[in-house]
Formats: sequence, structure tokens, C-alpha cells
Amino acid sequence: MNPESPSPATDAVAANHTLLWSSEADTQAFAARLADALQTVCGDALIALHGDLGAGKTTLVRHILRALGVSGRVKSPTYAVVESYALPAFAVWHLDFYRFNDPQEFEDAGLRDLFASPGLKLVEWPDKAQGYLPDADWQLYLRSTGDSSRTVTLQTPSARGAQLWSACASP
Repeated sequence: MNPESPSPATDAVAANHTLLWSSEADTQAFAARLADALQTVCGDALIALHGDLGAGKTTLVRHILRALGVSGRVKSPTYAVVESYALPAFAVWHLDFYRFNDPQEFEDAGLRDLFASPGLKLVEWPDKAQGYLPDADWQLYLRSTGDSSRTVTLQTPSARGAQLWSACASP
């Protein structure tokens, strides 16, 4: 993993960071750091995951959930739309809007209350619910650059996102 040094939190709002993951082990290591950093925001964050099919969005989420202590099978919510996990410190929801044909399906699915509640929301294919999702704390754009390597562009458009990045990127 090759993260750049974090900026002070006030400079990091709306900042872009480029990460290079040369293997799944790098993805796993990043997920572990993120899991630790989530404690600084009490697990309350919205992380939007962008990327083509096979870019590694679900793999990253699985590593994050494992690092947070989720045991057992971690299913992709492609068909169910949402999988929830009750952790001792906070709740986690993994959502996948890939099958949405219209952003209105977000409202039809009754997800507004879920996003209004505290906890970690990990959202794949957020563009499919554009206009209905609250603003994300992190926007992660994953791009496959080989069999197991990824280039990730991380945007921190909120103060909470900047705080999370600062805690995640610091040694």
C-alpha cells in the first residue's frame, strides 16, 4: 500500500488522495487501518464505492467487515440490496444499488430512515441512487490495473471524511 501523507484536517476537506494497492494484501491492510480509524468517528460515516464490475468494491467491503470483527459469511447485497451487521460499537450496512433501474427505487425501498440513523454505510454503485443519497464522507473510486492491483482515488468531501482520512493515513 502506498498512501500519501495526510494533510491537516482543514486542508483535507474536498481533497483527493491516490492509493496504489499492488495486491489483495494491500487492500486488506488498508481495510484494517480504516476499521481502526472508524473508531475516531464512532463508526458514523457514509463511504461511496465506485468502480466497474470486478474493480474490488465487494472485496474491500469484506475486508473492512472482517477487520471490524464480523465473522461468518459476508454476502454481497447485489440481490438483497442491503446486508446489515450489528457490531458492539456501531451498526454497519452494506448496500449495493447495482440492480436499481431508477434512483426512485431508493425511496421505494424505504432506505431514507437507514441513512438518517448513525452507523457505517458502505454503498456500492451510489450513482444508481443519485439525488436520494445523503452526501458521502468518502468517495472511493477503484480501478483495476492488473490481476490483483488497484488504483484508488479517495475524495474526502466532508469534515468527517477528512478526519477519517487523517486517522487512517497516520502511522
